[in-house]
Amino acid sequence: MFTGIIEEVGAVRGVVSGSAWGSITVGAKRVLEGTKRGDSIAVNGVCLTVTNLFPDGFTADVMAETLRRSNLGALRAGDRVNLERALAADGRFGGHSVSGHVDGLGEITEIRREGNAHWVTLAAPPALLELVVEKGSIAMDGVSLTVAARTEGTFSVSLIPTTAADTTLLQKGAGAKINLETDIVGKYVRQLLRVPAQAAARDAESRINEAFLKQYGF
Repeated sequence: MFTGIIEEVGAVRGVVSGSAWGSITVGAKRVLEGTKRGDSIAVNGVCLTVTNLFPDGFTADVMAETLRRSNLGALRAGDRVNLERALAADGRFGGHSVSGHVDGLGEITEIRREGNAHWVTLAAPPALLELVVEKGSIAMDGVSLTVAARTEGTFSVSLIPTTAADTTLLQKGAGAKINLETDIVGKYVRQLLRVPAQAAARDAESRINEAFLKQYGF
């Protein structure tokens, strides 16, 4: 579990990718403190398991599903990535509950400045936008943010100067693909609402009624 409060911006040193797997090596410093092989580090919001540690970096494997769902497969040496270690039991919970399991990709459509803040607007698939609510939480490349506005096909967030300076979000422009993880509570609520509806539909299909009996000669 993560909070979406980025601890460090690391630099990609190498990416190895095949048709169904990959690995990534990232240069880092702060997130290595206390980290052991097998620990979890979120890279651009994707929970990865550390497979090798170095004095100034780490390597993690990337599954095929992760390559399909996230922007990790598009990373190249030199790219900057947001990093966060898994939440310690005695740590402060400054953001929101982030699992590190990316739902899909959004695309930046606009970045504009308002005072000392930057508004970032993204387009996203309908199934993902269904779980995005105004004033709700969303993780963008692992950064915990509040949804400031929502339209039929887009949503917007407003970045304070600290977030802009300490993450990679403003280093990207229109057209950039961003990892999105919606609020986990919303996912459970949607699933719980769907189950009774699906059960009712199955019951309706299997119900023996007067029309059914007449159809078969009774």
